[in-house]
Amino acid sequence: MKPSVILYKALPDDLHKRLEEHFTVTQVKNLSQETVAQHAEAFASAEGLLGSSEKVDSALLEKMPKLRATSTISVGYDNFDVEALNARNVLLMHTPTALTETVADTLMALVLSTARRVVEVAERVKAGEWTKSIGPDWFGVDVHGKTLGIVGMGRIGLALAQRAHFGFNMPILYNARRQHKEAEERFNGRYCELDTLLQEADYVCLILPLTEETHHLIGKAKFEKMKKTAIFINAGRGPVVDEKALIEALQQGEIHAAGLDVFEQEPLPIDSPLLALPNVVALPHIGSATHETRYNMASTAVDNLIDALNGKVEKNCVNPQVK
Repeated sequence: MKPSVILYKALPDDLHKRLEEHFTVTQVKNLSQETVAQHAEAFASAEGLLGSSEKVDSALLEKMPKLRATSTISVGYDNFDVEALNARNVLLMHTPTALTETVADTLMALVLSTARRVVEVAERVKAGEWTKSIGPDWFGVDVHGKTLGIVGMGRIGLALAQRAHFGFNMPILYNARRQHKEAEERFNGRYCELDTLLQEADYVCLILPLTEETHHLIGKAKFEKMKKTAIFINAGRGPVVDEKALIEALQQGEIHAAGLDVFEQEPLPIDSPLLALPNVVALPHIGSATHETRYNMASTAVDNLIDALNGKVEKNCVNPQVK
């Protein structure tokens, strides 16, 4: 008899079929209390859980006593209570390699579009304001040759450094939990303390997961250390930044501009002051949002669950110690 799994995010037809070749699949629309109650029997018997963007906490796990593995279609796993999973010996699988290059593309796009005011001036053109040769009020700032500071030198940080170093001749500063030989050898990256990076970088790119240690890591005191000409980019997790402090820094000219793909509250409220600032490029958390990458992420998540429930966990596991 096939193990049963709960699927809480729609998959492409071929991936859904692959999942059904290995498991008895119950698809649900979300993991709300109402949904869990409606499918109580399926949740009670499920050994696997697959999806994204829903809370998986101790309350849900109590309804899933047979759960052995959960697989998220994401690299981040802040929606999961890892301690609760560990206590129940439930494996947590994720997709750390499937989105690296695409998110690095998004970061570079934010650097370029913010520096050159692409969104702002394109809207001015559409509004009919381009009626003569442009003057300094339309100008942006250079990217090539400027110093890029990367906070969080993981896979995505390395991919961003590659683009910046080889594509734009940018000196690379980085801050991370440890020094990265690859960043230093391939891109001449220089490891430095966070405050030093903030003081020296022309572009500060944040690529950090959300943890207790990183929550509001960048706040008022950190923005005050940045150059007034600095551009701040965040494509990690919104709550790593104190958004109120960011807004004040932008309004008061503490920093030059910001390019943001993540926010403390998502979707971003329509009355957010960020949306009224012309020096902000705000994207709807599109870091990995290409057809190709989202398919690859879903495919990896399916394979991860198949491996986990077959006792073949060799990669992509957040908590391999529970095997």
